[in-house]
This record gives sequence, structure tokens and C-alpha cells, in this order.
Amino acid sequence: MLKSTQTVQNKVLSRIYGKGRGWVFTPNHFLDLGTRKATDMALSRLRDAGTIRHLARGLYDYPKQHPKLGVLSPSPDAVAQAIAKSEATKLQPTGAYAVNRLGLSQQVPAQIVYLTGASEKTVQIGKQTIQLKRTTPKNIATAGTTSGLVIQAFRYLGKDGVQPEHIASLKHTLTAEDRERVWKDRRHAPIWMHPLLAQLKEVD
Repeated sequence: MLKSTQTVQNKVLSRIYGKGRGWVFTPNHFLDLGTRKATDMALSRLRDAGTIRHLARGLYDYPKQHPKLGVLSPSPDAVAQAIAKSEATKLQPTGAYAVNRLGLSQQVPAQIVYLTGASEKTVQIGKQTIQLKRTTPKNIATAGTTSGLVIQAFRYLGKDGVQPEHIASLKHTLTAEDRERVWKDRRHAPIWMHPLLAQLKEVD
């Protein structure tokens, strides 16, 4: 039994090292390596040894380290994607965070909201709150794509809040393929947004 547990721990550790620092994960990421009990025991030992960090209930990371700043907090996307994979669902960044992800704002909000088709959840990582908010299938139809980010960012900014400089910035940072994809996905966006998406498609 002890040998079997050690074998699972070695396999778990190998996967963690393979993913590299900054990887966020849950016990479900290792269920192919052994039983849930053996996996939980392996993670508990690695946590106690300081190899991995316990972030929240059922959530861990292999933290990045900075030579001056020390151990760094995980990125919100890494946390969200770990939860998404664990629950086999898609997540869509929304609100101010979608605006930030597109480079339209340098400010990272203290509360980051993702839309999900699964159960709602709130995770506190340091001073940052990551919230998964349940929504309709239509609102996550473009989850994980540039189209989804643009639609959610524009929804947050509002019809009168999307400025010419926002359009110009996106036309500069998004590829022609991305902008064409956004235009094709306009059916998932409200009607008032279509003229703005058409501007993105235009070639200067």
C-alpha cells in the first residue's frame, strides 16, 4: 500500500513539474494516476513539503517565484481554467476583466467575474476575488474566444462607452483573422453592437 501511494505521488509530482511553475490544478487533474484517496494523500504531502501551495478548497498551484518579489500569486486565468477543466465547463471572462484582457484598460479589477454554464463559485486568492457566475448557454457560446472577450468588453462599456480609440486599439492588436471571426460571431451579440463590430472588420 505504501509503495503504491509513493508511486502515485511520484506520478503526480512528475505531472506538476511537467506543467511548470504557475500551473493551477485540482485533485481531478490526477484521477488517471490513481484513486482519489491516493491522489489526495499525494497532494497533502507535497503541500506539507512546500512543493505546492494550497490556494482554496480543492485548489492548488505550483507557484512561480520572483528573485526579488518572492512567491507570486497565480494569474486569474490559471485559476479559472483549473476550475473549468475540473468541472468540464467553459468560462467566459466578463466585465472590467474582459476590457483589461483586450488591453483596453491597464487596471485589473479586484473582483474578476467569469460566466459559466456550471455551478456558481467564488474563490478568494489573496486580495483578489474570482467569481464564477452562472449564465445562459447563449452568453457562453463564444467562451474562450476573442469574440467572447470583445462582446463582453463592449457589453461592459455600453453602447455609448465604446470609443473610437477602443476600436482603433483593437484593430491594431487583433489579427485580421480574429476580427473576421468576431464579425461572424455577431449573432451572439446584441443588435446595438453590430455596427461597432462592423468597424472592427473594416480595413484601414
